[in-house]
Amino acid sequence: MQELKLFTLDEAGEFQEDVKNSRFICMVKPVASVEEAMDFIRENSDPAARHNCWAWKVGNDYRFNDDGEPSGTAGRPILNAIEYAELTNVAALVLRWFGGIKLGTGGLCRAYGGVTSNCLKQLAISEIKEMTELELMVPFEFSNTAYQLISKELLEKSFEEYESEGLRLKLVLEKKNLQRLKDHFTEISRGQIIFPRSK
Repeated sequence: MQELKLFTLDEAGEFQEDVKNSRFICMVKPVASVEEAMDFIRENSDPAARHNCWAWKVGNDYRFNDDGEPSGTAGRPILNAIEYAELTNVAALVLRWFGGIKLGTGGLCRAYGGVTSNCLKQLAISEIKEMTELELMVPFEFSNTAYQLISKELLEKSFEEYESEGLRLKLVLEKKNLQRLKDHFTEISRGQIIFPRSK
């Protein structure tokens, strides 16, 4: 089974576009939670704009809002742009100032989706990595062997302390590698390295 990779934005961004005299401003931001997404939308909404339409996707959850535009012509195209870019943990808000010319439902979908897509395209993205911590109790005779594996796997140490029975370590690693590394530490120490509070 192929592992599913998740990507998000590295930074917030903004993009402006005029369509038939209507001004559209899209603002996007990487978010870690639904609360952060809704805070971003609240803080950046402008009551002077005719419409404040938005969408967010966090993990596999999503929500969108047309804010007075015809149903399905604003929030859904914004969300579609996020999904088309294969991103998650992103909030997007599009402000519209009406310019006097009606765009029609197709024109609105293209305008809201297009300004969001153009905003996302200009920003750097990176893979979301789910991290965890692994605690090890390493008998002194296996400390060199353990260090070699830590160095080879480029693992980050968050805690290191010598105790009477050996070396206590906490390592930060990608969650997907947890079981493989536990097995590896067990193997190189013939079961002598233990995991006091492994998650």
